[in-house]
Amino acid sequence: MRLRQTLPQLPSNACAAESPARQNMPISERFRVPRISLAGLRVITVVVLGLSTLAISGAANACPFCESVQQTIRQQSLTMDAVVIASSLDGELTRNLTTGVVKMKVEKVLKGAEHVKVGQTLDAIYYGKVEVGRRFLLSGVDPPNLQWSCLPVSERSEEYIVKASKLKDDAVERLRFFRDYLEDDESLISRDAYDEFASAPYDLIQKIGPHMDHDQLINWVNQPEIGADRKRLYFTMLGVCGGKDDLPMLEAMLRHPAKSVTGGLDALIACYLTLAGEDGLPLIDELFIANMKAPFPQSYAAIMAIRFHGTEGKVIPRSALVESLHKVLDRSELADMVIPDLAKWNDWSQIDRLTQLFKDAEKDKNWLRVPVINYLRACPLPEAEKAIGELEKIDPEAVRRAKTFFPIPVPVRPKTTEDKTSALAPIPVTPRTGARYAAVVQASGNEIAGDDFSGGVILATAANPWDLGYVITIALASIVLALFLVLTGGPATGAIVPVMIED
Repeated sequence: MRLRQTLPQLPSNACAAESPARQNMPISERFRVPRISLAGLRVITVVVLGLSTLAISGAANACPFCESVQQTIRQQSLTMDAVVIASSLDGELTRNLTTGVVKMKVEKVLKGAEHVKVGQTLDAIYYGKVEVGRRFLLSGVDPPNLQWSCLPVSERSEEYIVKASKLKDDAVERLRFFRDYLEDDESLISRDAYDEFASAPYDLIQKIGPHMDHDQLINWVNQPEIGADRKRLYFTMLGVCGGKDDLPMLEAMLRHPAKSVTGGLDALIACYLTLAGEDGLPLIDELFIANMKAPFPQSYAAIMAIRFHGTEGKVIPRSALVESLHKVLDRSELADMVIPDLAKWNDWSQIDRLTQLFKDAEKDKNWLRVPVINYLRACPLPEAEKAIGELEKIDPEAVRRAKTFFPIPVPVRPKTTEDKTSALAPIPVTPRTGARYAAVVQASGNEIAGDDFSGGVILATAANPWDLGYVITIALASIVLALFLVLTGGPATGAIVPVMIED
């Protein structure tokens, strides 16, 4: 095998998409690397760092089923040196079309009064439509020569932004304020209010439960035109403020999920379990877990809901939740998804079963065999070490791969309100017909686990640090890549590409 260098092949009409003016430009100008000022670079750096910080904090501390896609206006303002409401002094005829600079007059100062004053005139770059008097939200960084970013606002959105800027530093009061704008007629406002909830941790959402409009939430979750991302939030909120009277409606949704609900099925299941408690698990098992004909997206949604209740729900003991996860092991195409949860929740009752699952799996199914090895590596019982030695004789490559590429799963300390789920006795490979897995729990289901955790060995008290390291690595890599693309204009068009060819 040898290396051959080849140039990328361009179509014969590659320049046809370019404007005539660009085709006639000198080569040095057509492919000139864009220049960027130091101030501009600082603006980009602040924005990228802000987004990365939000991603890191959001990954560890956000609404469990919500999808926040951008920073909120309030969060953006925290990274800025100055935030103002300004009106345009230029119209389409007087603006600078070449540079995009528009003269603005400061009308209100929301942040950074030491840098900018009401009535001050400043220049901001905006390429959209402008007219005299049009209002903008300007966010500036890098004083004293502030670099401004522009967001056009209506009279209503300006009022919303001004009110939000005056909120006290009280997370509960903030959510109570944004709650009233979740379905606002103006998309900028409703999206921003949603993102405030989406970036809020679940325990904070729980605190505003008494202030939620229950009937309004019922109305929203039944409206087919409301998107799945918002329904996820509304089901999460309904789980906080709802009651037993809502269970018949939720059960009907689960048995006959409408198309508009399917995208938020994980939040719907979690909501149902929050209100029904442990008594709701048999229905979820029947429809999505033990049901071999259940579509993968629905079973996956159920697993996510159970995972939520095992980490944040605080309603159903883990000893009951792991019974549902045990049923997933009967479906080999899904088993790898729950094996890490069993290890994280200190459930060492499945050593024999997972060992047999490893043996029954085809040799090329590393996606199933590797999680089994990692489960056994995390298990503190001597039976696990013995099982690893046995499985290594069957497939040494799977064991090597698990040890090389994956850290040992770190079990977490159970919360003080949870059962001793790691005290479960090993279950036979073939489940007992008609017997619930809880029947083999050594400790009483009502017995509360203490810090001594006599049923097993606690390997760690915190979440897996590799998760945080992974998120930080991705964030830093994104920053480096973004700065590279800005400074260089992207990879060279005529770059030499190495190609591997066989002799």
